[in-house]
Amino acid sequence: MIGLNQYLMLGAFLFVTGIFCMATKRNAIGVLMGVELVLNGATVNFVAFSRYNHAFAVEGLIFALFVIVMAAAEAAIALAIVLNFYNNHLSVDVDTAEELKG
Repeated sequence: MIGLNQYLMLGAFLFVTGIFCMATKRNAIGVLMGVELVLNGATVNFVAFSRYNHAFAVEGLIFALFVIVMAAAEAAIALAIVLNFYNNHLSVDVDTAEELKG
């Protein structure tokens, strides 16, 4: 039987893996994958709390749905930015993005 602790450990593992991926990757696609892992870790926690805490049942699923919609929008916009940057610089290395700084 899988309990709440196992789901929370999975969510924490996804979150920490995403933070590590964002911190170590130099490629923009790798950084975006890290962001998606962080959002998936949060979604797993929302769904786990909605399953095991009946006072949070509907709200947890609604928050998870909002996170999924936000992740899809973020992925579409970030992919458009990365493709535009690649067309201009022939690289997706985040260290070469000097002129994007304000």
